[in-house]
Amino acid sequence: MPIDRNAISDDIRSLLSDVLGIAEDRAATFTDSTELFGSLPELDSMAVANLLAELEDRLGIIVDADEVDGDMLGTFGGLVDFVSGKLSR
Repeated sequence: MPIDRNAISDDIRSLLSDVLGIAEDRAATFTDSTELFGSLPELDSMAVANLLAELEDRLGIIVDADEVDGDMLGTFGGLVDFVSGKLSR
């Protein structure tokens, strides 16, 4: 079954809203080029740990420590691409 990138984007927006405590309407404005880690004040190192745990729990993926990098968390699109890749395996 093909991966629905739009559905994954929506899931990640909801997850970011829940984990970071940001308004859903703010998360709804995130595009592929929206910068995350280093630009989104709510996404500090502790929030990254919580985000990764929620990704694993809610989406049923495993995130290895060596996979967490600037490409994965640098932009919203990078995070969506990472999760899409995990779900397509």
